[in-house]
Amino acid sequence: MRLSGALATLLLSSGAVAQHHPAHRAEYRSLPSLREQAKLLDGWRDQRLARVPALLEKYDVDAWLMGMRENAEDPVWHSVRDATVFAARRRTVLLFHRNTSALAGSANPLQWIDNTDALWPSILSSLGAYDPKRIALNINGETGYSGGLSAGELEVLYKNLGGLWVGRGVDVPGLALEFLARRVEGQEVYYVRMMETVWAIIEEAFSERFIIPGVTTTHDVAWFMRDRIQDTDMTTWSHPHVSVLDGGFPDESVDRVIVEGDLLHVDLGLASGLRLHTDTQHLCYVLRASQGETEPPAHLVEGLRKANRVQDIILESMQLGRTGNQALTAALHTMHEEGIYGQVYAHPLGDWGHGPGAVIGFVNLPTHVPGVLGETPLWPDTYYSIESYAEHTLENGQTWRFFTEEDVWWVSERNHWEWVYGRQERLHLVRPWTRQAPTLRVQPDF
Repeated sequence: MRLSGALATLLLSSGAVAQHHPAHRAEYRSLPSLREQAKLLDGWRDQRLARVPALLEKYDVDAWLMGMRENAEDPVWHSVRDATVFAARRRTVLLFHRNTSALAGSANPLQWIDNTDALWPSILSSLGAYDPKRIALNINGETGYSGGLSAGELEVLYKNLGGLWVGRGVDVPGLALEFLARRVEGQEVYYVRMMETVWAIIEEAFSERFIIPGVTTTHDVAWFMRDRIQDTDMTTWSHPHVSVLDGGFPDESVDRVIVEGDLLHVDLGLASGLRLHTDTQHLCYVLRASQGETEPPAHLVEGLRKANRVQDIILESMQLGRTGNQALTAALHTMHEEGIYGQVYAHPLGDWGHGPGAVIGFVNLPTHVPGVLGETPLWPDTYYSIESYAEHTLENGQTWRFFTEEDVWWVSERNHWEWVYGRQERLHLVRPWTRQAPTLRVQPDF
């Protein structure tokens, strides 16, 4: 997928350079009006739906059948609904097809909405005319994106469609995963705006513009971030996790007063009405200003540098066509060869914060992810969150984990992964507070 001219202009004007720390302070970016967002969403949906016949052919199925009730929707439904529809109605049944034979030229998907038995004769008639031999059903037990057909709805399908049609049902998890994972033309410029806003929030919160050492707490910072997100007319798919690192995994449950010399960590994910999601982890050092400190200690700088190297290794391992486990094995091998200790747990994202596609490690599964999640291949035109940590020994002899997380996408014309807005290569710093410290405001783009 090619990046648009508007996106390239935005990247240059924002100072974001692929695989480098952005050169300039980030600005809060706005998104279009809700009415305009709805038009965009419906256009993106239509692009996805146009791919369905080819995907059915790729996965060797003739049809794809879904059934759901209001407030118990299949995850796939959220990517095929109208932008102004927020829940399935009554009983909703969808039938995707290859646009051939008896259904050539028909709506794709065919859709039935009814809370009575009146819908079943029409569905049976369509199935009888089309006569699909293999029907994909979202009944997978390993990934929610391919397992959206509830036990109750499956029972209803058996009862009303009979063993003939449901008996032709097959579990093809890759179909739903690939349908949902691959981005569509036009999303990129808005994703960059969201990512720059993430950086703007972190840069403001992790600075003397908000933090007063000895007064401000980690929970104060988290709620400040929530408020700033609301100011942008976006939201978050998880509460910001802000903590003071002590060498191990972050513990955001403890509300600690921030003091000089602390190394702060945040895990922040934005969501928007455009159904795009981000996932970011950054580090911040609170300068010992009372002792005249003006730069972070060298061992912390080196720890972040080592974490950046792990990010590079992960991207090098993420060759298209490799499974998540193959990419994980390759990354761990290179880390071992270079004497770097750490862990990889990168994941897809996009329509969801933890999205469909190949998973590259879990915190609790550091070397191999069994089943569909680990054996799914890496596809082009997808988003990934490069999440990992590297261990580094400090001057006092303690070994600490340096956590990073930054979002990338696949750029086809350059045939590699690129950072959406750059990546953190310098620690955010809390300097001595001054009354002149500026507060950023949302910059309207429309």
